[in-house]
Amino acid sequence: MKLLIGTASLALLLGSLAFGASGGGISGTVKDPGGAPLMGAFVRARNGKTKITMNVLSDKQGRYRMQDLPPGTYEVRATAVGFKEDLRPGLNVAEGESASLDFALQKGLVRWSDLSVYQGRKLLPEGKGKTELFGVCFACHGFETRMAATRRDEAGWVRAVGFMRESMSFFIKGRFTDQNASDVTAYLNNTFGVDSELPRSPADLPGYRETVRPLSEEAMKIVYVDYELPGPNRFPWSGAQDKDGNIWIPYYGRANHIGRLNPSTGEVQEFPVPNQTTAAIHSAVPAPDGSVWLAQQGSNKIGRWDPGTQKITEFQDAITPGKEGTLEGGSKHTVRIDSKGNVWGTGSPFSRFDPKTGKFHDFPEIPTAYGVVIDKDDNAWFAEFAPDGKIGKVDGKTLKVTKYTPPTAKCWPRRIQIDPDGIIWFAEFRAGKIGRFDPKTETFKEYVLPGPEPTPYALGIDKNNRIWYSSEDMDVVGRLDPKTGQITEYPIPYSENTMREFFFDTQGRMWFASPTNNKVGYIIFPNGS
Repeated sequence: MKLLIGTASLALLLGSLAFGASGGGISGTVKDPGGAPLMGAFVRARNGKTKITMNVLSDKQGRYRMQDLPPGTYEVRATAVGFKEDLRPGLNVAEGESASLDFALQKGLVRWSDLSVYQGRKLLPEGKGKTELFGVCFACHGFETRMAATRRDEAGWVRAVGFMRESMSFFIKGRFTDQNASDVTAYLNNTFGVDSELPRSPADLPGYRETVRPLSEEAMKIVYVDYELPGPNRFPWSGAQDKDGNIWIPYYGRANHIGRLNPSTGEVQEFPVPNQTTAAIHSAVPAPDGSVWLAQQGSNKIGRWDPGTQKITEFQDAITPGKEGTLEGGSKHTVRIDSKGNVWGTGSPFSRFDPKTGKFHDFPEIPTAYGVVIDKDDNAWFAEFAPDGKIGKVDGKTLKVTKYTPPTAKCWPRRIQIDPDGIIWFAEFRAGKIGRFDPKTETFKEYVLPGPEPTPYALGIDKNNRIWYSSEDMDVVGRLDPKTGQITEYPIPYSENTMREFFFDTQGRMWFASPTNNKVGYIIFPNGS
């Protein structure tokens, strides 16, 4: 949540956990130290038993409301950037009853961990190592939770950088040298070390106000529900629903597991992959037969979780000789399953795996790809995340590859989706745009996103054909209405967005994961849309 908190009427926010038709509720107001309504404060209610949290925002009149909360004891807190947190433990919520809880927030510090990646790039001091930190290390996470939220001495930063180099060697090998590591360690120690001379609050810097962007009243009309994972450092990448309503979660990095979440109870069961080195599971997608297919970026393997044995079998694609242990040697990234059971995977290179034969078909004409989606005719559409990246299609029958060049050069296409009309939508990460491609006319249209560094990443299409995206650098979730061209940005409940992929469930809710916050959850759309 990195947007300007304002004061100064909106309808009450309604949030439904969708655990049932009945439940309890919590409502009240949030005010500033002078007693004025505080708009844009997050109010969070965490169920102590299930560890499920509902997050809502206060409106222009300072009002918030939650409903359909399962009966239980809740820990409720109100937070806002620049104010002290107000925690109220032990609130009992009974079925069919509504509890009232008002907050008066006191002034506090704007913390470095409250910033977005964009703000950090602008406000953190220049110095040797900063370029490598933002350009390499922040491909997986930002500075907020793992750096700004803690203090380490020099030895601690040496260990932290060493851990990253070891666990993510496949990702940084060849582009992060011993000198780079030394420079980054020194920069982190000077910036976030125990003897750092960094101002206590970024708000003390003269350029801070220019980096803060205002909230709209419309942005208050959103609800997040999130779930905690069983232990630390799971680094969840996404959440996809299976035919039984469970949510499957790939764990990136060294966790080497996938998780199965029961959304009603909050219970998570975890299943290990056989791979012993860093698997970096980037994708886990349920198939119609009850199995789950996953992609390992760190080992160039895909895996299949068997619903009968509840074990994972791995399938190794070829590694380019001389490039072992690197992304260039081969990697699996995002998977999708077509109607015939073939598993299409992005990475290096793009591939198709046939479970019947156990063989991969690699596409050398697509040396690297990021997003993939399957259309109604079993054609695989892909996005090449590269400076000269294109979007394209692999014919499901002939395997012919056709590529299309977006209008904006060096746009770095990332995630890709198909709407019900067959229109292709894709995120132009570096260009800060959402692209639209009509396969019938082979024409493009682009929508410019707001903000200095929109960096659209995760991409989803709701039931009203509105396009949702996450902004990695601005720490917001955005919604584009293609009919009007209007774009609305919504704050997120926790620092450091890093949402990688959106999936919709049968109730129309959009599931996300917040890797650095070790949470998965879903969004309840404004006005029930």
